[in-house]
Amino acid sequence: MDNLQLSVQFFLQIAVILACCRIAGAVALRFGQPQVVAEMVVGVLLGPSLFGWIAPDWQAWVFPWDPSQTTRDTQSYLYPIAQLGIALYMFQVGLEFQMETVREHLKASLAVSIAGMVVPFVFGAALAWFLKQHTDLFPERTSAIEGMLFLGASMCITAFPMLARIIHHKKLTRTVLGTIALGAGAIDDASAWCLLAVVLASFENNVASAAWNIGGGIAYVILVLAVIRPTLGSLDRYFVRRDSLTETGTVVGLCLMALGAWFTDQIGLHAVFGAFMMGVAMPRGAMTRDLEARIQPLTSALLLPLFFTYSGLNTKLTLISSLELWLICMGVLVAAVIGKGGACWLAARWAGIPQREAAGIGTLMNARGLMELIIINIGLQRGLISEQLFAVLVVMAVVTTLMASPLFDWFVREPRELRV
Repeated sequence: MDNLQLSVQFFLQIAVILACCRIAGAVALRFGQPQVVAEMVVGVLLGPSLFGWIAPDWQAWVFPWDPSQTTRDTQSYLYPIAQLGIALYMFQVGLEFQMETVREHLKASLAVSIAGMVVPFVFGAALAWFLKQHTDLFPERTSAIEGMLFLGASMCITAFPMLARIIHHKKLTRTVLGTIALGAGAIDDASAWCLLAVVLASFENNVASAAWNIGGGIAYVILVLAVIRPTLGSLDRYFVRRDSLTETGTVVGLCLMALGAWFTDQIGLHAVFGAFMMGVAMPRGAMTRDLEARIQPLTSALLLPLFFTYSGLNTKLTLISSLELWLICMGVLVAAVIGKGGACWLAARWAGIPQREAAGIGTLMNARGLMELIIINIGLQRGLISEQLFAVLVVMAVVTTLMASPLFDWFVREPRELRV
């Protein structure tokens, strides 16, 4: 396709994506699901799993896709726009993140985070060892250790952007429950990406790459919290006039967001973490209030649905075509729910969180969402897992995410009574 055709196609795709997401959101609301979950499901259904299955010619016309990358197609422009959308949203989450509340509940956040990493990692590693020994779901080139590390990391990950949006949707951002879940989710996802870096370094015989990923991430967090955050605080008066953020202040905030996303992408920890940390660094008050008001409408209404659709275009659920694969899929799902949700619930109870709030935290932490889709897409592209195992993990990601909102509403019956 030439540039003119691509631009024309892009406008059609925007119309299709936004219309489908709004319709699905209205349906999802009747079943207790927030808009974000509808967008994730629509993203998968607009790909080969449904649209491409029932109307392959129409799907190929609306979303021209070239896996060989020999011609320009949907991926060439939808990917960077999708990344911008998720980075802007995570920047917004960072703007709302309350570091003071995290400090007050550090014990609970760490307990939930550690439990949410260790237990599902052990479950995932055990499953990977079994699958490597008794099936061909891992390619021959993938060693048992690499498979165990990869599946363990896949089980550890939390749908951090999804979790953040559900918490925002239910107005839990400033509650103890919401803060603990966000803090633990951020730590878990960063740790899972570090594990993935180790796996890829082993797979490519490049230990220095893993050290760069992990060391760079730690250095970035220190830089943001110890240098950039206090510096911005001292310069806040230059960005705010008459209790309103100036255009210069808006540009400075967006530039820092982009630089943070760029850096963490460069070191292999994904753009969402860089953008989130820059949001945390912004001075509280008029700057965070006005930045959020200016970026939220376009991000939520337009850019995020594009991110979800992009991620769904590579998902093929039709590959789970035998009883054996469905049994494996059920086993993976059960291990994921018990290992992540159950462990986080018990850890929250151990840390002194009341029963229903602890159950709510475990439910939210159990959602994998599109962060899972991102990590397993990397595994598929690098040849670490087969397409069949990829499809199994997609089912696990979708089901655990669909479970989150209705189970949360069942456990936490009166959100207004939660502690803030």
